[in-house]
Formats: sequence, C-alpha cells, structure tokens
Amino acid sequence: MRATRKLATALAAVKLGIPVGHVEAGLRSFDLRMPEEHNRRLTDHISTYLFAPTEKASINLERENVWGKTYVTGNTVIDAVAQHMKIAEKKSQVMKNLHFERYALATAHRAENVDNVAVLKGFLEAFAEAPIPVVCPMHPRTKKRLHRSKSCARALKSENLQILPPQGYLDFLVLMRNCEMIVTDSGGIQEEATAPAIRKHVLVIRLSTERPEAVDTGFAEVVGVRRQDILTAIERLLKNRKELPSTSPYGDGHAAERIVNIIRDEMCF
Repeated sequence: MRATRKLATALAAVKLGIPVGHVEAGLRSFDLRMPEEHNRRLTDHISTYLFAPTEKASINLERENVWGKTYVTGNTVIDAVAQHMKIAEKKSQVMKNLHFERYALATAHRAENVDNVAVLKGFLEAFAEAPIPVVCPMHPRTKKRLHRSKSCARALKSENLQILPPQGYLDFLVLMRNCEMIVTDSGGIQEEATAPAIRKHVLVIRLSTERPEAVDTGFAEVVGVRRQDILTAIERLLKNRKELPSTSPYGDGHAAERIVNIIRDEMCF
C-alpha cells in the first residue's frame, strides 16, 4: 500500500512538472509476485532525485539506467528509531499487557501470505507450536482473512500465542526492543531490527527480501513460508544466536539530514 501511494504521488507530481525525490530508492526483491516490486521500479524511473539507503540499492539503480541523480543516504527509518526509542520507553505501557516475560514477536500481513489460507494456517500453527511464546500484533488484513476461515481456530486458542490488536509506533518499538527475536513478512521491520537501539535477529517468512543487506550482515534470514521450516528456524536461532553488528547497514541515523542538504543544494535554497 505504501509503495502504491508513492507511485500515485510521483505520477501526479511528474504531470504537474514537480521534481520527485524518492526515499528508499533502489530496493529490489526481484520477486514480481510483490506489488511493491512493480511500484518501486516505476517510481524510481520517474524520479529526479533517488535517495538510495545502501550501496546495493544504488547499484540496482545504476543497472537499470535510471534518469535521475542517485545519492546513498541511509534510510530514514533508522533515524526514526533513534529519535523515538527513549520516548517510547517512557510512554509505552504495552509490556504490562503481555502474558509472557520472554517472547518472539511475530507479524504477518502480506497479500501473498495471508490471502493464502494454507500459508496463513501454517504461520499460526508455527507460532502456536514454537519453543518460545509468541506475541502477534494482528494486522487488519490478517484479521479479516481469519474471519473468513475457521481452519485457524485451534492455533488461535493456543496458550503459547498472544494476539494483540494493531500497535502504534511507540508501542511496537518497545515490543521489538524487548523480544527475543522477530518473525515477520514485513520489509520495514527488517530494517528497524538493525537499528542499534533494537539489534534483533529476524526470521523473514517470505520467499525473498528486498533487504539483502540485513541478510548479509547476519540480522535476517529468509526462511520461507512453510510451517516446519519456520519452526526449525526458530529452534535453531534459540540454540545458536550469533553476536550482531553494533551498527546498521541502513545508515547511522542521519539520513534525513543528508536528504535535506541534498535537496537544498540541488534546488539552490
């Protein structure tokens, strides 16, 4: 949805003769099942300024011969975590609502996952059977799909699984900060988990990722969507957790500052 809004905004701006700057330019999963893959490519090719979060993203843009200017800036998501974590820890009360002291944090919302009843059922069964309790803030799309299917009812009743309503940003930061690991199909969470204030292992329940830097640096592992593969990955990670880097591959928390300075210089403000 976010990538769709980006494309719509970029197209409207181009038609009005307004220069477009694309934050997160160059992200590629090379998986055409993902709507974002189409939208990101189109947005990049009509943008004037392309703010790539990493060198790999910049190389993707170079290979595609985009017309705009490319700058490697880091990603503003790391800025946001750095700016808001202390606020979150002061204001959030979410930990008081949890049934568990030690838990894995899980999310699932992608259409190619939750719209497939068999895949969604496998996710919930893996969470229910996991060797560590699982806390799962439920996306509205996922909740809607569950209402249409009764095959997941047993897993949802598991004492090993706590379903939460959708969480605000500050509460979710605190959930990430305090969990043992993250199991998700989200792209943004793969980046947030690498922020120095969080630094958590992520098991990516997808077939591909547009965040290969998280995989390369040891933060993330793509484990697929099968129930047993997810369970095996959770068990393996609990038994053998490696030390994570102290820095994020997605920047040092000053991406927004760099982007503003570039725009100021380019537009001669």
